[in-house]
Amino acid sequence: MAEWREMSAADLGRAIGRGEIDPEELTAAHLDAIRVHAFRDRIYARVTEARALEEAKAAAKRAKAGQRLSALDGVPISWKDLFDTAGTATEAGSLLLEGRVPGADAEVLRNATLQGLVCLGKTHMTELAFSGLGLNPKTATPPNIHDPALAPGGSSSGAAASVAFGLAAAGIGSDTGGSVRVPAAWNDLVGLKTTSGRLSLKGVVPLCARFDTVGPLTRTVEDAALLLAAMEGAKPADLRAATLKDARFLVLENVALDDIRPEPLAGFNHALERINDAGATLVRGAVPELAHAMDLSGILFTTEAYGTWKSEIEAAPEKMFPPVRDRFRSGAGHSGADYVAAWRWLEEIRAIWAERTAGYDAVLVPTVPNLPPEAERLLTDNDYFVAENLLTLRNTRIGNLMGLSALTLPTGLPATGITLLGRPFAEERLLRLGAAAETALR
Repeated sequence: MAEWREMSAADLGRAIGRGEIDPEELTAAHLDAIRVHAFRDRIYARVTEARALEEAKAAAKRAKAGQRLSALDGVPISWKDLFDTAGTATEAGSLLLEGRVPGADAEVLRNATLQGLVCLGKTHMTELAFSGLGLNPKTATPPNIHDPALAPGGSSSGAAASVAFGLAAAGIGSDTGGSVRVPAAWNDLVGLKTTSGRLSLKGVVPLCARFDTVGPLTRTVEDAALLLAAMEGAKPADLRAATLKDARFLVLENVALDDIRPEPLAGFNHALERINDAGATLVRGAVPELAHAMDLSGILFTTEAYGTWKSEIEAAPEKMFPPVRDRFRSGAGHSGADYVAAWRWLEEIRAIWAERTAGYDAVLVPTVPNLPPEAERLLTDNDYFVAENLLTLRNTRIGNLMGLSALTLPTGLPATGITLLGRPFAEERLLRLGAAAETALR
């Protein structure tokens, strides 16, 4: 049974369909592993054991009757602690929301449940999802798979850890500025950022509603495709015969490669070589206007984030980790006129980006330009925290600012990822490219 916890969600689903794995035994194996794991309390905020066992029992009956609801019916996964779960506390990693118990599931969780997915529990995260490092001294900081003392990446930190440590077949996170892709890259996983508006945010604790997205952290691209379909109750992308032959990629040379550390650059170049060898055409180039969009980040993200949470923060500021609290508060310095003007500028730059990249199947960038830093230093050196956090989120923010779909893949070098930036609402095409790239990288 131990090998079950290393299998992809899709392979588990196929084994259930063939009668080789019983969903009740599969879920029990995960729950047993969670119960005794040294990092259980750093990964899971709450384990929904009763719910998981009940859902697995129903999945087992369907499997025996040949009435499975989807390819992942009976597969156990984790959910970031900002997805409402009926009757179970959902606190978004923040003491400000301590004791908050919603009465209904988030819509994406409800959809996944209707497809037969089993909910193992809620995973730890950065406070209110506002940091890319994954550090949370107020509740818990999940471990990094490469070294528990390193930052796990955030804000979907526990989601990544639950998969990387074999305590869930997949994890569901959210991504506002990189919160799926950073922890995926730093823990050698696949991470899908969906287009804003593609998946429902109903019942999802907000950070910046205009940028917030839902996405899976998985072991394979196939798993990401199946989970996207499950969360919207749709047909999954067809990944059969996916190929990179005749594909054209723009390798973005401005912004994304600035101040990049040697290891992420080596991983990125290694991935580019494999993709090129698989038959793709790589064209190096720049989108100069992107730099202007990056300059707008401080206005766009912090203003909306602070506007969303100002009342709760200022009612009990001592309940927050100071660097995260201060990042929220920085949004108070921008006027409404500045915010509106920034959005007008961003919409113009998005149009320019679409025109400049129209001739390519996707744009390639290193997912994160740095490696996971030491958590202890981040706790004690505020300047270091701020600098590393901004650098960590720099490349992933491109996808959010430009309103794109995005997929990160492990490069083959530890804690480094390569991201394919696709067009808005073109996740199916992006996933096919990702499946072909995954094969090339392996």
